[in-house]
Amino acid sequence: MITLALYNTYDSRRLHDAHLRAIARAAPIAYAYGFHLALVGFPLKGKPSEIAEEVSSHTTIGEGGRYLVQLAKGGKFHLLDFPERGFPPQFGTPVATTRKPHPGRGITPLNLAKRALSGESFILLIGLGRHGLPGEIFKMAKYHMDVTGRGISLETCTAIGAIGATLATYMGVLRWRNGKKKSRGL
Repeated sequence: MITLALYNTYDSRRLHDAHLRAIARAAPIAYAYGFHLALVGFPLKGKPSEIAEEVSSHTTIGEGGRYLVQLAKGGKFHLLDFPERGFPPQFGTPVATTRKPHPGRGITPLNLAKRALSGESFILLIGLGRHGLPGEIFKMAKYHMDVTGRGISLETCTAIGAIGATLATYMGVLRWRNGKKKSRGL
C-alpha cells in the first residue's frame, strides 16, 4: 500500500483555499494510481466520507471532487492528527519527500516501487506550505525520497503528480517485466 500524505504546515486552526486546492488536486492522482490519500493535521472534523462530500462541494477539480468521494467510499481516504511519536503503523514506513535527502536515508522511486510490489507499505509525506515538512518529520521518517533524482525543487501539486506518476510507472514496468520476457529497452 502506498499512501500520499499531505502534511499541513499552513494553518492548523482554520481551513484555507490552499488546503482545499491541494486536496482536490491530490485526490485524482491517488485515485488514478490506486494509492491511498491521507491528510495530516488538517483542521477538519468528521468521518472521511463526510469530509470528502464537504470538500467536493467546493471544487470543480477532479470532476467536482468525485475522486475524493470515491477514495472515501473505498476506504482509501484518511484523516490523521499530527504525529507525536510516529505515524500509525498500518500506513507503513514513513518517507519524507524532499529535494535534499539526508545522507544515509535516501531511497529512490525505483527502489520504493520494487519494495511496494513485494508487499511493503509506505506513507509518503508531502509538506504543504512555503517551508515544506518540519524538521522533526525528517527525523521521524526512515527514508527520504527525491522524485527528480536531481535535487530539483517542485511546486507542491507538481510534486504530487510527479510522485504518483513516477511510482506508478515504475510499478507498471516492474509488473510487466515479471509477467513477460524482458525486451530491449525495458
